[in-house]
Amino acid sequence: MNWYIELVKSAPILTAMAQFAVLGTFGDIVARWLGERRVFMPFGSRSVALKMLEWAALAVCIKYAFVGFNGFVDGLAAHGLLPELGLFTRAFAISAFMNLQFGPFLVLAHRLLDNAIDGRPNWANLDKGLFTLLWFWIPAHTVTFMLPRELQIGLAALWSVALGALLGFYNRRPA
Repeated sequence: MNWYIELVKSAPILTAMAQFAVLGTFGDIVARWLGERRVFMPFGSRSVALKMLEWAALAVCIKYAFVGFNGFVDGLAAHGLLPELGLFTRAFAISAFMNLQFGPFLVLAHRLLDNAIDGRPNWANLDKGLFTLLWFWIPAHTVTFMLPRELQIGLAALWSVALGALLGFYNRRPA
C-alpha cells in the first residue's frame, strides 16, 4: 500500500488519469454488459481507446475538483460560513458542494464526449444521469472524502465501476 500512496503523491494527475482510464472505462463496459445482456466485448477497440482517453481527460477535472472543493469547504468554515465540521460533516459538505456545483458540468461533459465517441447524439435519460448526483454520488463521495487524500481518487474511480453495474442492472433489456 505504501508504494501506491507514494506513487499518488509523486504523480497525482497521472495516477488519477490512469485509474479513471482503466476503471471508468471498465464501468462503461460493465454497464453495457449488464444492460444489453452481452457476454462479449460491447465496444470495439477504437471505442475502448477513445473511452480511456475520455476518462483520462475527465480525471484531470475530477482531481482538480477534489482539491478545489476541499479548499472551498475549508475556506467557508474558516470564515464562519459553515459550522465547525467533524469528519463526517466535512466530508458530506465537500461532497454536496462538489456534486451540486461541479457535478452537472461533469455529467454533461461525459455525455458530450460519449456522443462524440459514438458518433451520434444521445441525450436520452440525461435527467437520470443528473439525478445520480443526488442518490449515488453525494453519498459515495461522502465516504470518499472521509479517507486520506491519497486514497480518494482511487475510490472515486472504483465508484464509477459500481455505478456502471447499478445502471446496467436497472437498465437491462428483457431477455
